[in-house]
Amino acid sequence: MTSIRARLFVILLIATGLIWFSAVWWIQHSTRTEVEGVLDARLAEAAQMVSSLMSDQRVEFSSAAEAVVALKDASAPEYSRQLSCQIWSVDGQMVGASGSAPEGRLADAQSGYSDSVVDGERWRVYTEVNQELGLRVMVGDRLAVRERLVADVTRGLLVPALAILPVLAGLIWLSVGRGLAPLDRMAQTLAERSADNLEPVQAGPLPRELRPMGAALDALFDRVAAARERERNFSAYAAHELKTPLSGIKTQAQIAAMAPDEETRRHALSQIERGVARTDRMVRQLLELAAVDGASAESEGVFEVADVLAHVRDMLGRAATAKGVKIRLDHPNAPAMASGNATLAAMALRNVVENAIVASPPGKVVEIAVTVAQDVSIVVSDEGAGIDDADRGRITERFFRGSGAPDGGSGLGLSIAKAALVQIGADLHFQRRAGGGEQVTVKLARVRG
Repeated sequence: MTSIRARLFVILLIATGLIWFSAVWWIQHSTRTEVEGVLDARLAEAAQMVSSLMSDQRVEFSSAAEAVVALKDASAPEYSRQLSCQIWSVDGQMVGASGSAPEGRLADAQSGYSDSVVDGERWRVYTEVNQELGLRVMVGDRLAVRERLVADVTRGLLVPALAILPVLAGLIWLSVGRGLAPLDRMAQTLAERSADNLEPVQAGPLPRELRPMGAALDALFDRVAAARERERNFSAYAAHELKTPLSGIKTQAQIAAMAPDEETRRHALSQIERGVARTDRMVRQLLELAAVDGASAESEGVFEVADVLAHVRDMLGRAATAKGVKIRLDHPNAPAMASGNATLAAMALRNVVENAIVASPPGKVVEIAVTVAQDVSIVVSDEGAGIDDADRGRITERFFRGSGAPDGGSGLGLSIAKAALVQIGADLHFQRRAGGGEQVTVKLARVRG
């Protein structure tokens, strides 16, 4: 059942129905008990009245027995002559009976209440002993008549209760609808919004139960607004950064076409090659940045750190050779296993190492050292100028290039590394290297074998 309204209606109807049926059962049970108590009291009163009349010698035995007829309910003729009376001597002789009494003995009990079957009918009898006259007065009524009376009384109570059921169901349905009205208003407000409206939910004062939903929606709108802002900045920065190398390539191509000598043409072609390489790197980094932003926050998976670093070294080997920089990889002999997404880890490490290669002067070494303790630490050290202290707090911002950054960079490498490592729950730290340069530490969650 997907409808909240229908679910609440059914739950409330079932709960109310259970209470209603319990109340009906209690009414029926208590009514039966009360009516039977009243009827039993009438039996005792009738028997005592006959015994009293005989003791006072006001009437004969037969006339005293007929006196119980006077107890009939004139407003209910179907219950006329309900009571029957027999008078027996203590030695077992019948000395009187009412006209409605059966031929057989009403009760075998010596005194008090008893149930008996006489001539195939069930009777409820009260026996009163008159010690003075040596008589037993038995007054009884048929249980069939008594049960019909109880059923009639109960029916009179249940009919109104049954008539209330559909009214109760309607009231429950209306109440559920009124209770869910704030949710309908919120849904209507959201449906009427434009795609660009990311303001907080303004659907009137929200009930306490809807406040978590409103807060979650507001948080979602904030994240969407931040994502849109990043996309706008990304598009603006990307267009600006791509415009510069493309304009340079176009200019150098024109120079090469109009070059008066081979030296000028060769220089122009060299500049074109550098511009293409810079543009290629920027496009690759833009694609990586989009891939990191679109990746889910995956921390599952296990990878061998040495394998990832070897792959990164092979990918950057040509760029390091062209720059005249060596890559030195130092890792323990024992396997160093880390948890996370291997692709995102490789993407982050590639950008960190590539940034170190770009920052290193020719003839220097980029060192990659792996240590295993509580976590797996990968330290990438270069011998470049290092990060200026004024730029250290912004070095992982997108498209930010520090004051001492070499030409040809895009300001994306470290921001990509930071974003990728955040996705897999890893850390990135920067510190100045003793002797000059920069030292970047990547901490990965260790998986013990």
